[in-house]
Amino acid sequence: MDYIYGVIAVICIEVIATVGLAVFTGFTGLFSLGHAAFMAIGAYTAAILTYFYNVPFVLALIAGMIMSVLVSLILGFPTLRAKLRGDYFAIATLGFGEAIRVILENLPITQGARGLPGIEHYTTLPVAIVFAVIVVWMTRNFVLSKYGRNAIAVREDAVAAEMAGIDLFKVRVLSLAYSAALGGLAGGLFAHYLNFIQPAMFTSVLSTQLISAVVAGGIGSITGPVLAIALFIAVPEVLRVANMWRLVAYGLILVLIMIFRPSGIMGYHELSFAGIRRIFVKEHAGKSPRREI
Repeated sequence: MDYIYGVIAVICIEVIATVGLAVFTGFTGLFSLGHAAFMAIGAYTAAILTYFYNVPFVLALIAGMIMSVLVSLILGFPTLRAKLRGDYFAIATLGFGEAIRVILENLPITQGARGLPGIEHYTTLPVAIVFAVIVVWMTRNFVLSKYGRNAIAVREDAVAAEMAGIDLFKVRVLSLAYSAALGGLAGGLFAHYLNFIQPAMFTSVLSTQLISAVVAGGIGSITGPVLAIALFIAVPEVLRVANMWRLVAYGLILVLIMIFRPSGIMGYHELSFAGIRRIFVKEHAGKSPRREI
């Protein structure tokens, strides 16, 4: 039973990071391949503060979020000011993620590649669930706000949005900062759940898992990526007894989703009774999905 509780807790933590990335990638239209770096920044900031300086858990989490936002601005200002998009921006974030990992491996306070053991176990299952629910609720409100509508407009047609008076740079930086803050929060919770962190935990593999969940869940949805990341974590754990075949199952899930749900599990919709029915209806690749919030 403890093992099941542990899987649920990890799902809740990664839901937070995935929802943040959904805002940046799904609703703003910019792909990031280095979002695990924000989790690493939040994890190490919070863990160092509680481990070495006895800072209260909540304050450490907030500090991790702030640090992640500040680092996101360092990334965002030159790249988004230069209007990098598509593959160029994705490659920039990939390099950013690897750079953060290398930095963490060479800082004395992080204890390098050996990692940081003995972190207090502040993140329990109820704590993870509460944070996940609050984040999903806040993100839904953010998407429905003026800023969220501007982000969707930028995703749909950046040129038209700019002509309508929307500041592209401001919208994208705000979206990146919000996404980074949630990544930092997820990292802080992750560190205080596992009681141990090391840079190897925050590689491009984790970033790929997060972006895959956003795409597979539906780039116009919040609840879709939540379902996808839960599926991506739960299924391999259920099939852990099958050893390497669980990785095959992971890839098979992605293939099946792309075949039967080209726009993702929820597409451009949110989870509802009608939405549940849509999940089991095969989409046609040539059909233009209805884009709504």
